[in-house]
Amino acid sequence: MTHTELPHVRGKLLRDEPLAPFTWFRVGGYAEVLFIPADPDDLADFLKALDPSVPVTVLGVGSNVIVRDGGVEGVVIRLAGRAWGQVTTDGVTVTAGAGALDSMVARAAARAGIAGLEFYAGIPGAVGGALTMNAGCYGSETRDVLVSAWGLNRRGERVDYALSDFGYTYRHSEAPADIIWVEAIYRGTPDDPAAVQARMDEITSRRETTQPIREKTGGSTFKNPPGHSSWKLVDEAGWRGRLHAVTGGGAMFSELHSNFMINPGEATAADIEGLGEAVRADVLKKTGVQLDWEIKRIGRPA
Repeated sequence: MTHTELPHVRGKLLRDEPLAPFTWFRVGGYAEVLFIPADPDDLADFLKALDPSVPVTVLGVGSNVIVRDGGVEGVVIRLAGRAWGQVTTDGVTVTAGAGALDSMVARAAARAGIAGLEFYAGIPGAVGGALTMNAGCYGSETRDVLVSAWGLNRRGERVDYALSDFGYTYRHSEAPADIIWVEAIYRGTPDDPAAVQARMDEITSRRETTQPIREKTGGSTFKNPPGHSSWKLVDEAGWRGRLHAVTGGGAMFSELHSNFMINPGEATAADIEGLGEAVRADVLKKTGVQLDWEIKRIGRPA
């Protein structure tokens, strides 16, 4: 890509920008171009003017992703800043920008006395990712509270989706992968703010005691196969707290939660992804159950 191929923007365009600092694993290569749009109009104008052949990848808060060591070609778009993280409430409705942390949505709902979104306090990501994968935990999912959302397609055109349009299933949406979500509307039920906060505090406490949230991690590594819990399969295969012999950088599955990979040292993206693939193969061999990645892997190998 040359400088002349990139449209004029009001936000930031950064070339050869390291992506590791933006991911929770703290690994990965460079973005050929990193674009941080100033606001939705800036993003729409950029997409309309960008050569359709240029690959576009969206990177949220980097909590559930492995950026491979060879970096990401084309344009990586990151929705960061105040314009993308606003959260407002009206009655039992919560409106949130795609860059807002899920925990921010939960806190805003609690302050307004809106029940039903407490589980978002336990999801380490942002609204855009939650919409994409029907994020959930502790028995609740995004589809339980979502009303609608809107975003931009690869051509910079606005698309509006009602809940039924998403075709949500477990950790999956039927919405086209090229949609960059901009805003979501949720609906809960009225409740006493203190009661909502108490339930949210319980979720937060449970997460802090059962998940390695202060480690360099990517959250849940594998989806739960039908009829199984991924953590049990990983545990029973003997991978809890065990360093992978091939990964000198020390990638491992957490001693605290065996469906969480962590980077306790200087593991590379290849180390982490390689560990995940090794565990998938081992679990399949020992149990006959196929584990599917929940963590998204993007970019090129080194």
